[in-house]
Amino acid sequence: MNDWPEASSDDNRGGRYGRGSGSAQPESARVMRQVRRGRPAPPGQAPYGQVPQQPRYADGGYDDYDSGYNTGQVYGGGRGGGDGYGPERPAPDWRRRIKWTAITLVTVLVVTTVATYFWADSKLNRDVDLSKVIERPEKGEGTNYLIVGSDSREGLSDEDKKRLRTGSSEGKRTDSMMILHTGDNGPTLISLPRDSNVEIPTFKGSESGKIYQGTGREVKLNAAYAEDGPELLVRTVEFNTGLHIDHYVEIGFAGFANIVDAAGGVEIDIPQDIKDTKSGADFKKGKQTLNGEEALAFVRTRYALAGSDLDRTKNQQTFLSALANQVATPSTVLNPFRLYPTMGAGLDSLIVDKDMGLFDLADMFWSMKGVSGGEGTSMNMPLAGSAGGNLLWDKDKVKQLVQQLNNDEKVTVKGD
Repeated sequence: MNDWPEASSDDNRGGRYGRGSGSAQPESARVMRQVRRGRPAPPGQAPYGQVPQQPRYADGGYDDYDSGYNTGQVYGGGRGGGDGYGPERPAPDWRRRIKWTAITLVTVLVVTTVATYFWADSKLNRDVDLSKVIERPEKGEGTNYLIVGSDSREGLSDEDKKRLRTGSSEGKRTDSMMILHTGDNGPTLISLPRDSNVEIPTFKGSESGKIYQGTGREVKLNAAYAEDGPELLVRTVEFNTGLHIDHYVEIGFAGFANIVDAAGGVEIDIPQDIKDTKSGADFKKGKQTLNGEEALAFVRTRYALAGSDLDRTKNQQTFLSALANQVATPSTVLNPFRLYPTMGAGLDSLIVDKDMGLFDLADMFWSMKGVSGGEGTSMNMPLAGSAGGNLLWDKDKVKQLVQQLNNDEKVTVKGD
């Protein structure tokens, strides 16, 4: 059965409009029955399955209509957004990101620096009490460090002693002594030969606290250390020079070798061939990098040198300056895998006075570096000859030297 009107043939349409219409006028739209399925639509929305009401065209334009299409809303409900794919993300705030990155880096740097400072400060062995030194000279301009290399075997195994050729003597004695002056006219490094003839003055015992009256007794300088340790050595140096010692620094055989090894060795220009069976030194002339064992043999050698102890003190000055220069290089300072082992080896090995701080220690090493860089002066204590195997200081030159140091003037005195 056909529900369409008659005259549906194309041949009989004539001027009629629409398919199957029996009227000359256009056929009105048929209303189709809607079938509602599921839950009712929320108020203000078209029922599910039904096309939303379309805008009416009036007066040449659309009247007010908000179906969601003009905002990019997808029919049936969807995400908002100008492109139909969700909300636009804001552009990154690079200025804010850079600011917080910088703050984070600075915070990490500050925390690391502070932690390193307290770690290093806690490792200093402040065992020397200069307050026990009596009748001290007045302090001059600048800072004076008494740097002592001892022959202490502490921390060395029997195998180490054999390898380093240190022997097995009990106790400890001074193997080298130097005064380092720092000030506004560059650093000055002065070696004090251990065979220097000095007078032991009245002093206060470092352990007993007893006062021992001076008798005018003259001995070699290193005997003062052997008799009552660092405090008497400082007292003897001050009494015989008139120079106030501000800080005391001591290092033993094991510590010296460990620092050199931790720093990755030290490059030095050896001025001549050296072969010494007592110290174990066996070097050819020229530039070379010495490890801890070789460095210790080099600074202890004296029997193979024409000037004996005087030439040895010059070699010690040269090497210590080169060591300070090596430690202060960017390859050590900026490399934590080398910096911390070097600092640890050095700080564990040093014995300093109770008032010594890390900044004082840094000043000392930086000044030592300046000596090797040509910014300062290195010399032996001026001598006037020898008597009974002891080296005699030139008292007039020593007095002039001390005066220049106390006034922090440029040193013009020449040493041996």
